[in-house]
Amino acid sequence: MGGCASKDKKDKVVENETAAGSGEAGADGGDTANGGGEGCVSNSMVFLSRNKSDTMVDAAVLEKMEAGFAKLAASDSKSLLKKYLTKEVFDALKNKKTSFGSTLLDCVQSGFENPDSGVGIYAPDAEAYTVFADLFDPIIEDYHMGFKKTDKHPASDFGDVSTFGNVDPTGEFVVSTRVRCGRSMEGYPFNPCLTEAQYKEMEAKVSATLSGLEGELKGKFYPLTGMEKAVQQQLIDDHFLFKEGDRFLQAANACRYWPSGRGIYHNDNKTFLVWCNEEDHLRIISMQMGGDLGQVYRRLTSAVNEIEKRVPFSHNDRLGFLTFCPTNLGTTIRASVHIKVPKMAKDYANLEKVAGKYNLQVRGTRGEHSEAEGGIYDISNKRRMGLTEYEAVKEMYDGISELIKIEKSL
Repeated sequence: MGGCASKDKKDKVVENETAAGSGEAGADGGDTANGGGEGCVSNSMVFLSRNKSDTMVDAAVLEKMEAGFAKLAASDSKSLLKKYLTKEVFDALKNKKTSFGSTLLDCVQSGFENPDSGVGIYAPDAEAYTVFADLFDPIIEDYHMGFKKTDKHPASDFGDVSTFGNVDPTGEFVVSTRVRCGRSMEGYPFNPCLTEAQYKEMEAKVSATLSGLEGELKGKFYPLTGMEKAVQQQLIDDHFLFKEGDRFLQAANACRYWPSGRGIYHNDNKTFLVWCNEEDHLRIISMQMGGDLGQVYRRLTSAVNEIEKRVPFSHNDRLGFLTFCPTNLGTTIRASVHIKVPKMAKDYANLEKVAGKYNLQVRGTRGEHSEAEGGIYDISNKRRMGLTEYEAVKEMYDGISELIKIEKSL
């Protein structure tokens, strides 16, 4: 597909990158989780001695890029990729590569193949946000409501977790509440550039880390590889099992070696869940039935703090926590409820408009690209950058409270 997807290039990366990035990357790597420079600095250093062919974009990749750009330009796509990938930007970036071998094609191929994408771009590795900044920065600014390239994401702050209560104490509207965040493990590229050996190595680290959790978070890790049918069925019944990526992720080359290196952890109460190597390296999820956001948020905060003690996360001084999709950057927090608002839902366009006033996003019951089942909508905070974790969750808390008030008044 693109540079980092080619096996021979990836093997070169792995030999060096595992030496630089595995295990104790956070201890002495000088990487961004410790406040260092932009992107995967510790990994970049390994590649200073690259020969010229490593820095040149393959002719076949360039040809595919040119064809994809022409196809997108001629389409009626409403994606942010089409909006900001001008000919000038395209020409400036098409010959660039990250030290992992990622090209512009690795970033944009999903948007090229899926003109109905809302955004249409992914970062194949942490460096891509810097190397291809001329494209990522305006998309980030547009999606994250004015987060300019001169802006800096605030330091992580989960705030006073005791301030949130139940958004729907009577249980009339909110079916369930969920707060999740994404994390990337420092020293590893993102999905398109990972080798099978790295996937397995990461899964082993995550499994070992999670098995050390105690109290309410104590549970079990289930690798997707070799999973027993009974276990698989139970996870499906619990709506915990994630599937191989959709066409957007497939086109982004994010599903290679499936299901190797993928796994699921959940606690005994089934209120805390971790997905390993789905879209991001880690998706950390806290959830329960009803509207007690306070309880859900406290559990997530506790889990993130415990995991971070053991696994260094990839962080950038300007962009916050780094993720595969630029829509999740910053806090990476998505706080959501499954909610029934039948009166407001009669005019879906108006529901979206009212939700938008409170920086909320409306999706179908199963999330992005899905329909509302039984009149139940998934409504979450939209802003993830330029504000703290606490502020992101408070926007959802305040916004849902207002939507419930409006629904009651109709």
